[in-house]
Amino acid sequence: MFNRRKFILSSALIGGGLITTNLILKSKTEQLSAPGIIISDKMRPQIPYGVASGDISGGGRAVIWSRSDRPARMIVEYATNESFQNSEKIIGSAALETTDFTAKVNLSGLPTSEQIFYRVSFQDLSDINIYSVPVIGKFRTVPKSGQDIFFAWSGDTAGQGWGINSEWGGMKIYEIIRQLNPDFFIHCGDYIYADGPIKSEVQLDDGNVWRNLTTPEKSKVAETLKEFRGNYIYNLLDENVRRFNAEVPQIVQWDDHETTNNWYPTEKLLNDDRYKVKSVALLAARGKRAFLEYTPIGINGNDPERIYRSFNYGPLLDIMMLDI
Repeated sequence: MFNRRKFILSSALIGGGLITTNLILKSKTEQLSAPGIIISDKMRPQIPYGVASGDISGGGRAVIWSRSDRPARMIVEYATNESFQNSEKIIGSAALETTDFTAKVNLSGLPTSEQIFYRVSFQDLSDINIYSVPVIGKFRTVPKSGQDIFFAWSGDTAGQGWGINSEWGGMKIYEIIRQLNPDFFIHCGDYIYADGPIKSEVQLDDGNVWRNLTTPEKSKVAETLKEFRGNYIYNLLDENVRRFNAEVPQIVQWDDHETTNNWYPTEKLLNDDRYKVKSVALLAARGKRAFLEYTPIGINGNDPERIYRSFNYGPLLDIMMLDI
């Protein structure tokens, strides 16, 4: 005998089973066909101040520098071609708070007389599956024969109150040198002016106004480690400097303004009201730390604060850098 109640109940169970099965199959199909997870650039480690190379020397040696915006591990891939075919990769050190998220990688065994292309990326240490967008740089290694060597040299960046004026085009001298395509650049010191605050405006003799980009750390004399670091960051805000750093290797030394004008270790700034920190020895220690962190200078394992060093740049040139 036909039982309407049983028929409805069994139909509901069968139908429900079919619906449930279809939902499960559809869910699995969607999972299999779903596109890969796209990571927003905001979630990735950033490389706000670009890359730089330095201390190019015999033996195929070079130093690669960069900075992350968070705890991350520096990775450098390099090759002798722009397509990075047959490239080598070095997993570098962690960029942590102790170095203001700066890091360096030492390259060795590079071929002579070659253009080296490199790209830097950072692996997020909070999620090791997330990497930064790479930033590319290049440099030439030392010559193997007596060929011509062309290098540039200068010093004194952002001194006497003249900073980054975007209306004028920023620090255009760095772009001019980059376009000359030198083998390397010797920075003779005064890489920053830690004792030279940058004002937002400077009145010119012709009545015009020079307008500087300003930051809190560059608006006063540098006393804290953060302020010394901020002086180096200030220069890196200029796109001319970042583009130059990515294409021209540097050999750097420091002078006096990385600390304060004409300083000596036992000096006390008793008559300079701009300074709350009166010990020049303390200022110099902080200044040297920032210099070593923010320049592509090689670190000597036996003497990590050493600045004086020498380079063999092929058969025709030796370079001696002093600690002055």
